Amino acid sequence: MSLVGPRPHAIQHDKEYSQRIFDYFARHHIKPGITGLAQVRGLRGETKDINQMVLRIESDIEYINNWSVSLDISIILRTVFAVVGKNAY
Repeated sequence: MSLVGPRPHAIQHDKEYSQRIFDYFARHHIKPGITGLAQVRGLRGETKDINQMVLRIESDIEYINNWSVSLDISIILRTVFAVVGKNAY
């Protein structure tokens, strides 16, 4: 596991969403992270409908396609603010 990258999902989610969301498994091509772009965008915690999961997967793929050291640093800094904020999960 790395510091920044797509957060891993439960195996049950992998089975369910891989059949419902195009490119779901594209996020498995890199190491999962403790924090990620989806998390700092507020797309964390329970997903009550498929649209929330689609947004999370899109953020993960955006991270993979646009990876840079500066993006990782930005996500780490945004994570600090998300953790100390009132909307921490």
